Order: sequence, then structure tokens, then C-alpha cells
Amino acid sequence: MVKFKKAFRRLPDPRARNARHELMDVLFVALAAVLCGAETCCDMAAFGRAKEGLLRQFLPLPHGVPSHDTFSRVFRVLDPQAFERAFRHFMAAFAAANGISLTGVVAVDGKALRGAYERGCSATPIHMVNVWAVEARMALATHKAPGRNEVLGALEVLQMLSLEGCTVTADAMHCNRSFAQQVLERGADYVLALKDNHKHLRQQVEEFLASAREDRTYGFEISEYRTVDGEHGRIETRKYWQATAPDFLPEKAEWRDLKSVGMVEATREINGQETMEVRYYLSSLPVKASEFGRAVRSHWGIENSCHWVLDVVFREDDCRIRVGNAAENMSTLRRLALNLLRREKTEKRGVHGKRLRAALDDNYLLKILNS
Repeated sequence: MVKFKKAFRRLPDPRARNARHELMDVLFVALAAVLCGAETCCDMAAFGRAKEGLLRQFLPLPHGVPSHDTFSRVFRVLDPQAFERAFRHFMAAFAAANGISLTGVVAVDGKALRGAYERGCSATPIHMVNVWAVEARMALATHKAPGRNEVLGALEVLQMLSLEGCTVTADAMHCNRSFAQQVLERGADYVLALKDNHKHLRQQVEEFLASAREDRTYGFEISEYRTVDGEHGRIETRKYWQATAPDFLPEKAEWRDLKSVGMVEATREINGQETMEVRYYLSSLPVKASEFGRAVRSHWGIENSCHWVLDVVFREDDCRIRVGNAAENMSTLRRLALNLLRREKTEKRGVHGKRLRAALDDNYLLKILNS
């Protein structure tokens, strides 16, 4: 609670000065409610009434528990950029207090809030860009893509972060010189998927790596790495090759610090049926296939550990909160709750199980809130 107050105490309250409930009280009750499974403002109000005795251990609540209208109003009018900035400050303090390193692989990817659309505009829901620290399994930032432009949203969110010592990964949508430049300016390296949005460059990389793998007399440094894993009847074999980026690659001079190119040959066998996929990458990392492979493989953590959990456990895509700034602010609140639940280690269950126990066990909820 102390760290929460320090991070959010300067958050401007957009309501009238005579608002009955303190902004800090509303946000803290909302966070506790989401930790316990709340999905709507009505859920938050119901949680507050059921847990009023517990909440009064932290909050004065001179006017009782906020109503669902109060929660709704606050999230509609609260400045989402200021709220997200406070979220980042809180997570930095939380990581420092708990000895959590936020370096390593950092994945950037977009996610639509599929239920957050105005009537008749189901094809254009709000689009968020998320930044995920893979090793720490924590959301570092979330930012609304302006005009649903994920490329521009990614550039904006990177400007907000310090990424010293990190390796930033992204899919082919973000394989552009501006993104690479922004990553380097934040003190990180990049590993970017290369597809047909740069068709000529991808073909050149493919031909170069094919030749370099067959004929090692080219003089380019090349490294190989291989992993095999599988479960539930599935066997996956991944072969990684990484080589020094040759000077004859088109546009190489325009890609700042482009040091290497790589490829992944992923083979999957399920019930005797085998499929293979080949992917190509540009990177500022020096040639070391094991590090390159770790970065490529780690990128999927944002899908498996963040986006999937938000959709399946927090039911983010089903949420119809959409008026004003509410969808963006609720998105930030869910990621804050996800980070706190991920860092609680005594309960050997998934996020769903931890939320259920937090709803049933006040001591466990207090443990999460005081972590």
C-alpha cells in the first residue's frame, strides 16, 4: 500500500473538488477488486461492500464504499497517460524493492481490446501496444495506438522507457528503421522479424544465409544452435543460424548498428505429421546463435504469459467498457493486477487460482497487496 500511494499520489484527480471519495481510495479498491476477479465497475462496488471491513484497515472511507457510478466516472475521466505513467513508476519501485531485474528480453506487440468499440464500429476496437519483460514476466508499459496505428504506438511507448541492457524483440510489423533507431537510443539491442513487408531485403538475407551455410569460405562469422522440446505428443525442433550482416545487403547502411542476420527453421511433429516453418531476422546483436535463439524464442512470452492470460483469465476481449478513457485505464489496471499476481510465489497455482484464493482468503489478498 505504501508503494502504491507513493506512485499514484501525484495522479491528478479530474473530478470536482467536492468529490466525496478520494481518488487513491477508488483506485486501491478497484485494484483489490480486479485481483479478486472483478471485471466491471458493478463488480468493484460489490467487492467493496463485501470487503468493507478489510478495506478500512488501509483506507478511511469516510463516506463508505464508492458506488459503481463513482468507479465508472473515475475511469472515464482519468487521464490514461498520467495513469499509465504512474503505473510505470509503481512497477519500477516494485521491482527494485523485490530485487526483480527488468533487463533481458523485452517483447513489444499490439493487442486489440475487442469489446471496446462504439456501437456499429465493431471492426475498429481500441488497439493497445504492450511492452513485456520476458524473464521477469511483468508488463512494463501499455499504450493506446493513435488511430489504431500500432507502428506509431510502438514508437511512442518506447520513448517512455529506459531499456539499458535489454534486447527488444518485435514482429515484422515493427521491422523498420525508425523502430530500430528508437530501440538503440533507449540503450537496447533489437531482434526484428523480417518478412515480405521488406520483400527484397528478405530475399537477399535468405540467399546470403543459404550460401553462407553451404560454403564457409565466404569469411563471414556464422553460428549455429539447436533445441528440441515437446510435450503432449508434440515434438518441436528449432535450428538457429546467425551470421555477420554482409555489406552488400541493400539498405544496410540505413539500418543503424545492423550487425547480424539470422534464420530459424522450426519443425513440429504431431502424431506423425511434420510441418516446417522458416523465419528470418535482422539484429544489432553480435553473432552468437544461442543468444539470438533465446531472444527469438522468448518473444512468444508476450503472447503466452500476457495476452493469453488477459483474454482467458481476465476476459479482456469480452469487456464492453468503452466510454471515455475507461477502456485504456482498465487495460492498465489489469496489467498492474497481473504483475502483482505473477510475483506472488507461495501459491503454486496459475493466475486464475490465485485470483480465486484472493477472493476467498483475506490474508492471501493482503499478502499480494503488501508484496
